[in-house]
Amino acid sequence: MRQQSFAVFALGLLVAAGTLAFTGPASADEKEKNGKAEMAAAAKVTIDQAIKTVSAKVAGKVVEAELEKKHNKLVWEVEVITAENKTMEVHIDADTGAVIHVEEQNFKPTNY
Repeated sequence: MRQQSFAVFALGLLVAAGTLAFTGPASADEKEKNGKAEMAAAAKVTIDQAIKTVSAKVAGKVVEAELEKKHNKLVWEVEVITAENKTMEVHIDADTGAVIHVEEQNFKPTNY
């Protein structure tokens, strides 16, 4: 009987340890999502406003827009493909909507 009680106790510990491990801290993906949500809530300029500003500055097709923290500043990083097939990266201040930086990206295509 005593051995059976120990087995039940040991099994209970294993189940508890597994439950704690399974419901432990948030995964990296969850932390990243939470961080992005916090940044989006802090941005005064919406993604639509940032894209509109970029479109007025650089002609082409917007292919990506992402909110990032650069130099302790919240910035919309928007990529545009021009008619000349150049990739331009434009940084928009997420607080003021001002264009901070425009640069051509020098990507070398890779063959997969």
